[in-house]
Amino acid sequence: MIRIGLSNSSVFPKSIETCFRLAAEAGFDGVETMVSTDAVSRDAAQLEALATKYDIPVLSIHAPVLLVSQFVWGRDQAVKLRRTAELAADLGAETVVVHPPFRWQKGYAERFLDTVREIHHDTGITMAVENMFPWTVQGQPLKAYLPGTDPTEMDCDAICLDFSHAALSGQSALEMAKRAGPRLHHVHLCDGQGPDESGKMFDEHLLPGHGGQPVAETLEWLREGAWEGLVVAEVKTHRAKSEAERLGMLLETVEFAREHLGLAAH
Repeated sequence: MIRIGLSNSSVFPKSIETCFRLAAEAGFDGVETMVSTDAVSRDAAQLEALATKYDIPVLSIHAPVLLVSQFVWGRDQAVKLRRTAELAADLGAETVVVHPPFRWQKGYAERFLDTVREIHHDTGITMAVENMFPWTVQGQPLKAYLPGTDPTEMDCDAICLDFSHAALSGQSALEMAKRAGPRLHHVHLCDGQGPDESGKMFDEHLLPGHGGQPVAETLEWLREGAWEGLVVAEVKTHRAKSEAERLGMLLETVEFAREHLGLAAH
């Protein structure tokens, strides 16, 4: 059965507890927490306490792979991935989401796919590799990720599909989902546009249906294929002028998902 989660990045810069509370109020099935500089994000006991308080489980964990979290749990990226998987196991979460390595993480990048597979074998946690997008620096393309940005072209066992990242790559998320086939395990629900007329790229993470990606069509395709996995809302709500407006954005997102996945409302 498909479950719909809420990423705590969706309520940034609000706290992780705010994510649990809003997930409960909006009717999500659980949350995805991102390991970050916030100590709560790395503490199984505190996360379990929040899950119990709001009756909202942790469904997945996002590894600390962003530039702002590059020193969380040290510099060894393979160790960081393993610790994330161990945290997921402690919480009963089934999935870890991980980005492809940055190209300057050479040794890690060379062993990345083997490392992901080894951690899955050792822990039983699904390691879903997320699609990314090309970078531009001063108008010039930069190959920022190795082995690349598209996990459908990699020898990995599980894939996370992000609609906003697909938009920045100039790709259709629906076509990526079809290429991923049975390896598609996890979806980051959002929307996005491609680069603007000046070539500037913005990872927008719009509410689904507010961008140019075939979000509804992709969810309906998953439903028709009897897909089972996690759909996690990763939308930006930082421009909300009030808590009520933020909650409204999350309600719209979860209702969009339930409608197009053919799931009954809570």
